[in-house]
Amino acid sequence: MIKKKSTIKDIANVLNISSAAVSKALHNDSRISEKTKKAVRQVAINLNYQPNHLASALRSGKSNLVGVIIPKTNSNFFSSVIENIEQVLNKEGYNIIITQSNESFKKECDSINTLLFTQVDGIIASMANETTDLEYYEKIKQKGIPLILFDRGENDLNVDYIGIDDYNSSHLIVEHLVNQGCKRIAHIGGYKRTRIFNNRIKGYVDALKKFNLPLDEELLIESNLTIEDGRAKMQQLLNLKNKPDAVYVASDYAALGAQQVLLENNIKIPQEIALVGFGNEPFTSMLTPSISSIDQHSDLIGKKAAEAFLMHAKNNDFKQSLNKIILNAELIIRDSSNKKNQ
Repeated sequence: MIKKKSTIKDIANVLNISSAAVSKALHNDSRISEKTKKAVRQVAINLNYQPNHLASALRSGKSNLVGVIIPKTNSNFFSSVIENIEQVLNKEGYNIIITQSNESFKKECDSINTLLFTQVDGIIASMANETTDLEYYEKIKQKGIPLILFDRGENDLNVDYIGIDDYNSSHLIVEHLVNQGCKRIAHIGGYKRTRIFNNRIKGYVDALKKFNLPLDEELLIESNLTIEDGRAKMQQLLNLKNKPDAVYVASDYAALGAQQVLLENNIKIPQEIALVGFGNEPFTSMLTPSISSIDQHSDLIGKKAAEAFLMHAKNNDFKQSLNKIILNAELIIRDSSNKKNQ
């Protein structure tokens, strides 16, 4: 048999008091005596009473829940951002609901609908690779719910955004590789339709010009930046008549796939081909050779995103505007690109 859920009315019947008094006691209302509050809490435990947060949110207009939408959970960057968002929000009495888009636009839209139905007080999100239509994000704004974007976001939404300087990150990488003597630098990037990857591509192109290196279209490849993509695109570069002497990959996972192919082909890293990733995932320091990478300051991004939401929540200010917090990235140089230490 399916056990029926206990209600406030059930607690009231046991104690022979009104449902309103039970509700006030559960919400620690000062008008209810400590004796009654204690009795209500005990009966609630005995009956295994679980509060209906959705009903409570509908009544009060506040759920103390914040939705977090990320493209994938198997990334140290996103898990670190979530951890820091949660730490900051928990201290202010909020809990978070985490959803994962898996880079799917449809899943992202479904997540937004679910979070809105759950009456979340705000949404903190990083967009899926597939997302180009901003209608669902506009729906969040239209409902007067604070929207905070991090890592991946669009200026057109005119909301708070926290991320690193993707354009300058490419300059740091290309400059480093040039200083190592590299002259034919390839870039396995994300798709231009996603703003952060477009900025990384622009930074790569402009950095080549800055150091008087030619732009060869064969060396600029867009992809989904998975491990499999890294393998396939690295093999594509190795099949060229004029191979690159360095490869800058816009994701550590794709860089891992690229490194696997280089090692399988007995290509010396970095002597023959230098390699740089992006994201500073923990595995990059554990590999042989270890992979140079950009640190995105995920802990700070998470804290700043949570603080941006709290600012709007406390001020009850739903008139959001474009407010960008751009953090300087850091290049962590390791064995995969440090030719001078070989």
